[in-house]
Amino acid sequence: MVDVTVRGAGIFGLSVAWSCVRRGARVQIVDPNGVGDGASGGVLGALAPHVPENWNEKKAFQLESLLLAEAFWAEVGAVSGQDPSYAREGRLQPIADERQLLQARERADGAAQLWEDAAVWEVIPSGQSEWEPHSPSGYLVRDTLTARLHPRTAVQTLAQALATLGAPVVREAEDEGRVVHATGVADLAKLNAAFGKTVGAPIKGQAAVFQYDASGSAQIFADALHIIPHADGTVAIGSTTEREFISPTETDAQVNDLIVRARDSVPVLSDAPVVQRWAGLRPRTRSRAPMLGVHPLHSGQFIANGGFKIGFGMAPKVGEVMAELMLNDRDDIPEGFRPEVSL
Repeated sequence: MVDVTVRGAGIFGLSVAWSCVRRGARVQIVDPNGVGDGASGGVLGALAPHVPENWNEKKAFQLESLLLAEAFWAEVGAVSGQDPSYAREGRLQPIADERQLLQARERADGAAQLWEDAAVWEVIPSGQSEWEPHSPSGYLVRDTLTARLHPRTAVQTLAQALATLGAPVVREAEDEGRVVHATGVADLAKLNAAFGKTVGAPIKGQAAVFQYDASGSAQIFADALHIIPHADGTVAIGSTTEREFISPTETDAQVNDLIVRARDSVPVLSDAPVVQRWAGLRPRTRSRAPMLGVHPLHSGQFIANGGFKIGFGMAPKVGEVMAELMLNDRDDIPEGFRPEVSL
């Protein structure tokens, strides 16, 4: 007997399955393409907060999820016996001019109120290390909330932890118990067809990986790029946001532009060789927020979709609220995340 069927073995599906299993549910995870076949099999892995201003339910939900992440991934690692690649190393951002410097200091005050003692947003002088972006003003923003993980490693480790607890990913199975669809762009396409409008869309992203060991260092956000040191001695950079594209998985000249911009922003990467390029589709809803709740097409079933660029950062909290909804009929989903917002 199965209590919950999760369709989709990306980060949302696996996180929902994990939260259900930890509540004692018997879970099966079904994905014909295997673990992390879509956007969750990427290379970037920035778990970065929204700026601490103009506070809303989406930002509050993400903050809570980011604060849950360390314990979430530590438990996954302990159960699986593997390293999920999570680390909260913080982030550096260059400050261009006096206007941005004033804004950054105002945001530091906002972070002190909204983040309280959980993390720090501060302005620091540049020139303290080789591993930092060029900053015209001579100052950087540093925050201690931002974390990183390697997406492919993380989902594979989470799948192994679930298998250890009796919930392996299988290619085929019939629906049993409560059913949640976490199938990303495939489910958004079905919603678009059913409602005759754009409920959500696939957004192509491209990324690249340098061979450069900056492990243990903060990630960098500069020139609209995430530049992320991973523990394996590589640095991932990305990404593009492409609404129109020919091939969903082939890289092109746009990723070459990312490489040039990353080297311009962080000079120590100037001679670092590029060892990998990646492209894939990420599911974005019309509202740009995750879509959580009762499935609009399948009576009595549920949906967890729309992770887009923040899926890994949102995942621990998404798993919690979806498990509570499906197992205990407790609805803690923010109004802005409900499917009807995008319909």
